[in-house]
Amino acid sequence: MSDELVDLIVRLGQENRRWGCVRIQGELRKLGIRVSATSIRRVLRHHGLGPVPRNGPTWSEFLRAQANSVLATDFFTVDTISFKQLYVLFVINLGTREVHILGVTDHPTAAFVTQLARNLVGDLVDRGRSINFLIRDRDTKFTASFDEVFASVGIRVIRTPVRSPRANAYAERWVRTARTECLDWMLVLGRRHLSEILRQYVRHYNQQRPHRGIDLGVPVSSGETTVATPPSLHVQRTDVLGGLIHEYFPQAA
Repeated sequence: MSDELVDLIVRLGQENRRWGCVRIQGELRKLGIRVSATSIRRVLRHHGLGPVPRNGPTWSEFLRAQANSVLATDFFTVDTISFKQLYVLFVINLGTREVHILGVTDHPTAAFVTQLARNLVGDLVDRGRSINFLIRDRDTKFTASFDEVFASVGIRVIRTPVRSPRANAYAERWVRTARTECLDWMLVLGRRHLSEILRQYVRHYNQQRPHRGIDLGVPVSSGETTVATPPSLHVQRTDVLGGLIHEYFPQAA
């Protein structure tokens, strides 16, 4: 077997991890290349590509494949200077990394979370966004009526396994980022103050902060950022949250 054929078999195996030896054999035959399934199996195993998993995609593979149609939601808490605990409910789009704060309250009742679900669904419909799945944990603050709002528009709610925070890793990671970049450095006076802090931070996060997960892009284009041609080293700084966060824009020389 030639090196070129081996490389092609390996390529097909790497790019199509769910394909078995016979499936690859058929693809090669369609290209006019005849090789036995046994030889294909031997090549794949030599390169650490076999056997094909039979239990479907892994959770990570599923999330990557469906990312643009998946939202993840979660609560996190913030303490005020008077030691009052506030609850924040948010959603993040796994594909774009765009975040929305759904609400802030000191008492997350069933009626509160259900109304926030209605608000989110209405916003998705108005924006023409197609979402198939919503990932959430098993927190009792998420009620049956909360799930029913999403089910009514065809969005399937997926509950993560018990004590498995990594199953909702995108949401958990955003909470960590919001704390380390913003909330851990702020004294929160109350609900309205926290809502304003989060409004400013989320605008920065969505429109100005580069993300490694999307090739150093930003989730949402603000329409304000222009790239000089050729690139200019003359930049101006805009302060956010009293100078806690800096944003940079090109400036005419």
